Amino acid sequence: MAQQNKKIHEVIVITLSEEGEAHAAPMGITEVDGQIVIQPFKPSATYNNLKQHRQCTVNFTDDVRVFAGALTGRRNWPTLPCLQIECQYLEQALSHIELELTDFEDSDPRAKFTGSIITEVTHASFRGFNRAQNAVIEAAVLTSRLQMLPAEKIQQEIDYLKIAIDKTAGDNELEAWGWLMDKIEKHGIALTND
Repeated sequence: MAQQNKKIHEVIVITLSEEGEAHAAPMGITEVDGQIVIQPFKPSATYNNLKQHRQCTVNFTDDVRVFAGALTGRRNWPTLPCLQIECQYLEQALSHIELELTDFEDSDPRAKFTGSIITEVTHASFRGFNRAQNAVIEAAVLTSRLQMLPAEKIQQEIDYLKIAIDKTAGDNELEAWGWLMDKIEKHGIALTND
């Protein structure tokens, strides 16, 4: 049997805490048979929130500061109330999907939540990522795995990604990149600066 190729989309998932506070987290999601699959690591705020409140939003944004910010303690991005579920979506989202979770598998190290799309709303057009935006997204993924990857691997990847930052970054990308590099260095990985 051939393995199914998964297309993973890097998005911002917003969940609600028990107190009703919006929690934004960068996450790779997949779409399977018209449903969205979210697989947060355990333990995490996203996992806890989804177990308790079975609704969330999937937000598509081209502002990579939201991805970097969520990993570096900058989570206070403006949100708005959803149209059809009890949740929030990013005010700056290009589009968002409102989900009602229909299935839950509590496996380790990641749980699997499957959700049905209640509504999908487009707010602005997507004009594509430049190379620096892609580099920030990749650096954010590396930053989320600092406990799992060897320092040499992180240094090698950052050296390659920095080429795109140097060539195509605007102010937002430079700010996001700086936040991520600070976090990596605070983790104890001394990055070389060419």
